Amino acid sequence: MATTYKVLGQSSPGRDVFTDLYVTPDSTQAVVSSLVICNRGNTTVGSRVAVRTANAALLNKHYIVYDLPTPSFDTISLTLGITLANADVVSVYSTDNSNLSYTLFGSEIA
Repeated sequence: MATTYKVLGQSSPGRDVFTDLYVTPDSTQAVVSSLVICNRGNTTVGSRVAVRTANAALLNKHYIVYDLPTPSFDTISLTLGITLANADVVSVYSTDNSNLSYTLFGSEIA
């Protein structure tokens, strides 16, 4: 099995739009090391992050971050250590504007 260290996903979703940041490819596992949330705007914005197993429909139990205040012109870095199986999904959401950028770092094992 080969391990590839990489940027797993990057996104700047619109307001109130749940966006898939990363979907684990077929025949692959992944380990998420960190998630960086950057607020490029001049107002505090809430961030949401969910991890859905096997591409399941979003439920309350999937949230790992819910309305985390992300201050204006600031960056939040979360060290996670999440393990993902084939078809697992990391989704992100911005509560107020499209000024949040999400970057997910980790490794894929195939």
